Amino acid sequence: MRAWLLGALLALIAGHAWAEVTVTFYAHPGARVRGGDLLFPHAYVHAEGTEDATGQPVDWSAGFTAKSPGPHLLFTRGGGVVTAPDARYVDEGKPFLTLTVDDATWYALKARAEWWNSPEGSVYDLRRRNCITFIADLARIAGLRTAAEPSMKPGTFLEATAALNPAAAWREASPLPAGPPSPPSEPAAAVE
Repeated sequence: MRAWLLGALLALIAGHAWAEVTVTFYAHPGARVRGGDLLFPHAYVHAEGTEDATGQPVDWSAGFTAKSPGPHLLFTRGGGVVTAPDARYVDEGKPFLTLTVDDATWYALKARAEWWNSPEGSVYDLRRRNCITFIADLARIAGLRTAAEPSMKPGTFLEATAALNPAAAWREASPLPAGPPSPPSEPAAAVE
């Protein structure tokens, strides 16, 4: 019985240590067109992992964009919406920041994203309240310092924010070290 209890305790501790949610902030350098549609938003967040408290898997992406994109937004405000970018669009984005968050922060991020869909939060202004403003808000919820806003250049904004948060700045995975050099090959024998 003791062995079983010890094993169960170790399994709980090990399972607890593996549960985590990683949040990554992405941007696209510009508009992407797919199937004749202009894809938005240009800045978005992606979370993946496992909730610690429930063990539920997490695979969530969100960005803020205009409900009705078009040239009219150069002159007026409009309705905004938090939307999940197309998975291919997420894969094509450039990551700038990544960090692991606890459950409380993860739940706060989702709640804040939902607020952006509320009547109070869903106002879209191309120059003052856009996808970058949304990302900046969520980055602060996650505990990051953010660069000056408003901005209309998501990559520039996230690059400056990454400089303010070097521990969370995205780093490419190091390539595997090369093995020992191959011995030089023997010259082929001359054929006459």
